[in-house]
Amino acid sequence: MLVTLRQSVALVSFATHVFSQNLNDRTLQLVRARMNANSTASWEMGTRAQTLIEIDYKRVSVYSSTYLSPTPPSSASLEPVISIARDAVNSRTNDQLVRDGSAADPCSLGVAVLLGNWTNAPGANFVPAANDQLQLILDPSRTPRSPEGAISHRTEYAQLWSDFVYMVPPFLAYYGAVTSNKTLIAESVRQIELYRDALRSGESGPEENLWKHIVMKAPNGFNDLGYWSTGMGWAASGMLRVLGTIQNSPFSKDFKDEQSQLSMWIQEIQEGMFNFLPESGLFTNYVDQPNTFTDAASSAAIAASVYRLVTLTGDGTNNIQNAEKIRNAIYENNGQTHFDPDGWLIPVTNPYNYGEEGRYSPEGQAFVLQMDNAWKEWKAAGGKSNGSCPRAKRSHMAHWNRFGPWIWLGVIMTLIEYAVRL
Repeated sequence: MLVTLRQSVALVSFATHVFSQNLNDRTLQLVRARMNANSTASWEMGTRAQTLIEIDYKRVSVYSSTYLSPTPPSSASLEPVISIARDAVNSRTNDQLVRDGSAADPCSLGVAVLLGNWTNAPGANFVPAANDQLQLILDPSRTPRSPEGAISHRTEYAQLWSDFVYMVPPFLAYYGAVTSNKTLIAESVRQIELYRDALRSGESGPEENLWKHIVMKAPNGFNDLGYWSTGMGWAASGMLRVLGTIQNSPFSKDFKDEQSQLSMWIQEIQEGMFNFLPESGLFTNYVDQPNTFTDAASSAAIAASVYRLVTLTGDGTNNIQNAEKIRNAIYENNGQTHFDPDGWLIPVTNPYNYGEEGRYSPEGQAFVLQMDNAWKEWKAAGGKSNGSCPRAKRSHMAHWNRFGPWIWLGVIMTLIEYAVRL
């Protein structure tokens, strides 16, 4: 069979689409610029700091075995992160790192503040600020708790939000690791377990491992028992940070069972959500409600968690194909489909009113950057995958198995044809 040059180009183009959806550097720079300029809420600042650490300062990331190195880097080398912490510390008006109706969200800045102390950064009193926030979040007389002991996400009444898992447990675990306080590390895992017990669906069927968004009613009766996709992205990502903190600390052997639990709980969320992954490759705002709008932000967060878990532990390789499906969907047409000309990810949840579609989302920008970075690290580590794709009707590998030989045959025969003509 002789394949023409035009057919060969078309087939190679198809292969490129299947395997090589990427964002160019300019788009990634725009994504980062929008995140940097628009992260103003407490959790947005904390998420921005964490994203910069993961991408630009890997040595001090909890995903690195060197994050507890006895010799700190210079504070100047970490200035983009330290400046976020410095601004928060110097602006605080109470024991929170940022005054907020959320008890949890200000804790997202805790790691950056502790880095400021470790590097002896000038311009702020980092130690008192971090300690005040720690004591506040751990004091049941000042931060409400559930009857079981789960720390409230809210300051005025006990209420549990899935977002909490990204904000508080990583702060507790990191504080414990840098101060050799195993009690704090254990508490970080205990809080995750309490939240899982309270939020996990437990229903039989595909919803079994999904997490509710908000449980325990506010005084006005408000809660949200729906399976909010972004909330599960927050939870999986927060558990990963705790897992990395423990695994790369001197206390790893003391918490072997806890590390196994964390990996299992992360995979529960991932696989629970993949039960509902549409053919489009992007989740809807409430994962089990296809009539809600498409949300690229939560999709990026979940994909990032898959790449990160596989790279960190080797677990969850069965979810790689679905993560790739998400990444390829977000990067479609080299980003021209799901990024506007200014670099904003679209479509996204309104981060200030989670039931509505938003115009832009600073946290969504961070999730994209985290996904891109985790994907690149996964590839650099060998790109492990077991090749299974339970939800995809036709995986990328299946496409390759079917068309790959013809693609290369077409290319080779076209080259031979041109050589003969010459």
